[in-house]
Amino acid sequence: MPHFIMEFSPNIESDIDIPELMKVIHREAIETGVFPKGGIRTRAVKSDYYLIADEDPNNRFIHLTAKVGVGRDLEVRRQAAERIFNVFCDYLQPTFDSQYLSIGFEMIELHPELNYKKNNIHQKLAANNNA
Repeated sequence: MPHFIMEFSPNIESDIDIPELMKVIHREAIETGVFPKGGIRTRAVKSDYYLIADEDPNNRFIHLTAKVGVGRDLEVRRQAAERIFNVFCDYLQPTFDSQYLSIGFEMIELHPELNYKKNNIHQKLAANNNA
């Protein structure tokens, strides 16, 4: 954990490089030092069907959700969330300045008993001293 899931309107792709933004978010999550590298997942989902506010087709949206495991206190999560939101907004600022854009981010802590995982990537990273 965490999993970063970015949903966006397709019209934003003319303004930003989605794969590059994914790298920015992913790398900032690693840099926080809060999350183990082997557990970080970042993905993007284009929303082909959407309506925003007044239904103007030129409106754009992008929303990032971080699903994190339990065990970190609120202040640690807040600091990590603020760092990630800041790089997210910094990357999007030129589009925000030139287009109608809604930017959202939320960090969700998953249920401690109803969150199941199986992952052998941690062992790979440890073997390569790249934990």
